[in-house]
Amino acid sequence: MLRVENLIYDYPGHRALDDVSFEVEAGSITALVGPNGAGKSTLMRVCAALERPFAGRVLLAGANVHDNPRAAHRRMGFLPDFYGLYDELTVAQCLDYRAAAQGIARTERAAIVAMAAARLEIADRIDQRAGTLSRGLRQRLAIAQAILHDPAFLMLDEPASGLDPAARIGLSAVLRQLAGEGMTILVSSHILAELQDYSTHILMLKAGRVVEHASLERIAAEGGASRDIRLGFAANIPDLRRRLSAITELEVITCGSDEALVRLTDDPAIRAAILARLAAEGLGLTCFAPERRSLQDIYLERMRDRPPARPGLLTGPENGEAGT
Repeated sequence: MLRVENLIYDYPGHRALDDVSFEVEAGSITALVGPNGAGKSTLMRVCAALERPFAGRVLLAGANVHDNPRAAHRRMGFLPDFYGLYDELTVAQCLDYRAAAQGIARTERAAIVAMAAARLEIADRIDQRAGTLSRGLRQRLAIAQAILHDPAFLMLDEPASGLDPAARIGLSAVLRQLAGEGMTILVSSHILAELQDYSTHILMLKAGRVVEHASLERIAAEGGASRDIRLGFAANIPDLRRRLSAITELEVITCGSDEALVRLTDDPAIRAAILARLAAEGLGLTCFAPERRSLQDIYLERMRDRPPARPGLLTGPENGEAGT
């Protein structure tokens, strides 16, 4: 769907993108993550043909977005971090104005406006002024504006910023729905727990370079079976840490009075023996489950252990690094 090749973008005295290359798989939701100043917003603006790179190119469905930006904009939607709405216009008027800006014929706009409002579940606010909407509903209106022309590719920069937990859950549901309808999505956010709810791939940037681009499924598979085990017990056990520490094959990471996180060997036989011992000691064991690796764990591990990709290489979502 989107192919980025050897992008270089400079600000005065600073290289924001340093030979960045990757491909976004059609139908995926890719989480774009990295520390402040990594180049995430610049990358999105270049991909949206709002900035022209010093070198490299961006291909959307095989076409260079900078050769014909208007044609590219008909196939993509983009919601920047700081977006504006016309507060005095109603939801319907905001959407109609955006449809006109997209070149949609007047005779088609009413149906398209209604469809966009329905997809983002703001049809019941169609006659309400944008300035009176809550933060979450304003976000939905902004996304509706970005997708009303039914783009194949959608980019969202920090879409959950400022949203309360309920609004974030609603946003996650919207993005999963759009992906289910065939839209390819690239979303930047610092809220890794939220990204984990709906992302299929992760693209990590650091100092303007790609650290890693891979599917979350592949990363999880590479990690193998989790060595960290979550233990739960039916009642409080005052000396739980001491009793667990007495098992030499087990390392206690954290421990309360009715639960603990421990680290075991990968050997299934030893794990089975430890489980049998815990059950035999009458501790009231109710949970013995591998601890799921979070997106935050993956992010911190990769950022710490892997340097940015070498310039001139294309980092694919499934094949690691391959020459361009």
